[in-house]
Amino acid sequence: MTADIPLGDRLDDDDYPAYTMGRAAEMLGTTPGFLRAIGEARLITPLRSEGGHRRYSRYQLRIAARARELVDRGTPIEAACRIVILEDQLEEAQRINAEYRRAANTAPGPA
Repeated sequence: MTADIPLGDRLDDDDYPAYTMGRAAEMLGTTPGFLRAIGEARLITPLRSEGGHRRYSRYQLRIAARARELVDRGTPIEAACRIVILEDQLEEAQRINAEYRRAANTAPGPA
């Protein structure tokens, strides 16, 4: 996959697809079918190994864990995926707004 990047750097990378479907399902306490379902709902898109197997990153596992929490509380999987997507978009918008506010507060005033 990314043999040119040192192993230590890949292990620290939240987006590095380090986990197989079986391992990811085990870590989340769910089934591979759940991971396939949230992939079909386009919540996460796992990368594929050279052999075509799904590989998940730590970031994707956190997203999947949030969806699983909602599903465990009775939310339909499609709705859970939409909620997680909207939460992620809101968090990103809030981060960008905070950056704009910081920039506006440090910008020099009119001359």
